Amino acid sequence: MTDASRFPRSSPYWPVVSHPQLRRVLPGLAVSALGDGMAVVAVSWLAIQLAPHDQWGPWIAVAMAAYTLPSAAGTVVFGRLLRGRGGAQLAGWDAILRATALAAIPIAYLFGALSIGLYVVLLAASALLHSWGSAGRFTLIAELLPQRHHLPANAVLATIAGFATIVGPPLAGVLIAWVGPVWVIAIDAATFAALALTYRLALPAVGSDHPYERGASRTAGFAVIRQNPALLGLLALSLAFFFLFGPVYVAMPIHITNDLHASATLLGAYYTAFGVGGLVGGLIAGHLRRWPLRATTIGIVVGFGITMLPLGLGAPLGVSLPAFALAGLIWAPYMSTSMALFQRSTSIAQLPAVLAANGAILVVAVPLGTMLGGPLVGAIGARPTMLLCATAIVTVGLVAGGFAIPWRSPRSSGDPAVTEVSAGR
Repeated sequence: MTDASRFPRSSPYWPVVSHPQLRRVLPGLAVSALGDGMAVVAVSWLAIQLAPHDQWGPWIAVAMAAYTLPSAAGTVVFGRLLRGRGGAQLAGWDAILRATALAAIPIAYLFGALSIGLYVVLLAASALLHSWGSAGRFTLIAELLPQRHHLPANAVLATIAGFATIVGPPLAGVLIAWVGPVWVIAIDAATFAALALTYRLALPAVGSDHPYERGASRTAGFAVIRQNPALLGLLALSLAFFFLFGPVYVAMPIHITNDLHASATLLGAYYTAFGVGGLVGGLIAGHLRRWPLRATTIGIVVGFGITMLPLGLGAPLGVSLPAFALAGLIWAPYMSTSMALFQRSTSIAQLPAVLAANGAILVVAVPLGTMLGGPLVGAIGARPTMLLCATAIVTVGLVAGGFAIPWRSPRSSGDPAVTEVSAGR
């Protein structure tokens, strides 16, 4: 019997979507991802409505930062309380906090009490457990699935998120025009409430045979990464990769406006192309499970930098737009492969804290790079900034490849899950 005749059971995704627990959680994850995709637009639009007209720029930046950055502080503040919890519990608590804090925004609006200051505080509160929630989702995969299915499962999560980034913003635009941004945020809150309920009802009997560590230091996850050369190298690679892409968010719109004398429509076309490429890349990622993961992860960085070069070199639209779509395709598997490396090189007992620490550091990488983008564009120009970033990303990938040979990931005591990192996979 051919593979085609055995589809979908021959697909690497079949063990994920057919898993008795995961298949009940995936719809909730998809709904909440769509809510977050809509919130990208709604958060900034509501800030415009609440902030004084002459302070729109700063308040939009603060609101967008408040929706993500507090998760870094939450990793440390709640480290002692949350370390040692199972994946579903961590993800569920994050969903509950998100739903509660976001729901308070339309409630305050109804009572006429929603100021821009309170709005930012509630957004920040909603993000406090975000790193732990993300860690919980990937820990749940490691708890429920054997190692060979980790990469396809990670790719399913990435594909869900990628689809939401394509569908969510235009849907938010329609809803904002119809009912206003505050009610789009209310919808986002409802999606997280649905996700929390999904974790509670879909996984009521999911236990764990893995001994979780409790009562440890708030920064124990950072310590594990620091003591493991493979994880430390992977974190450094991710941090540099995301940071160097940050200035592109500043340079691209200025390049399109000042250099190409085009409208926001062209900028939207670039981002749509990137998103479509990312969706395809997310679907491809699950088929890379037999590739050496360490080399693949580094190759993604190099390949992404190369596909960004046409933008920096001022290539015509017919070249730069497909190249940007290809960049999205190459970018998409990175989170799946890097998470698989964490899952394979960390004991399940330590995995939630390690992933939360990794997320806490990476969540600030793109914003810091974006902040650098302003003065960098001012100093050398938009197109040279993109060329510099692309060249630097390629260089970082090549340097990482040079350092990859001595990377080792010692097997954690008593953890049978770690098998491939030290072998180069």
